[in-house]
Amino acid sequence: MTITGGSALPKDDIERMMRDAEAHAEEDKRRREEAEVKNQAETLVYQTEKLLRDNPETVPAAEKESVEQAIANLKKALEGGDIEAIKSGTEQLAAEAQKMGSAMYANAQASQGSATGESYADAGASGASGATNAGEDEVVDAEIVDDEGTK
Repeated sequence: MTITGGSALPKDDIERMMRDAEAHAEEDKRRREEAEVKNQAETLVYQTEKLLRDNPETVPAAEKESVEQAIANLKKALEGGDIEAIKSGTEQLAAEAQKMGSAMYANAQASQGSATGESYADAGASGASGATNAGEDEVVDAEIVDDEGTK
């Protein structure tokens, strides 16, 4: 704690405030940590629920069920206020969300791979027509110069 300027407080009051601040420093630190843990947990719950809402068709059923259970457990821990339970629930939900994300990514890669395979097959069947259109999509690099501004 720093007290600066021409304070109107007597020196005894300033010293008392400094002692009080030092005495409560550990409690303040603990309360700040609790607030941070709760905020992280609430943010993770919100983000995970949003991911489930926004991608219902891409989340595998098994992962969805385990993530929803982890969300419920963490919400219950948040209601109770036990910091260790909240930390544990946050770790559990983060792990389940990671598994869900990996499964979603694998499903997306598999569906993209099958779609890419089909497009390559289509391209091979129409190879001659693709070759004639290749010249039309040529990109030309150009720069526009305004000569009127220099006159």
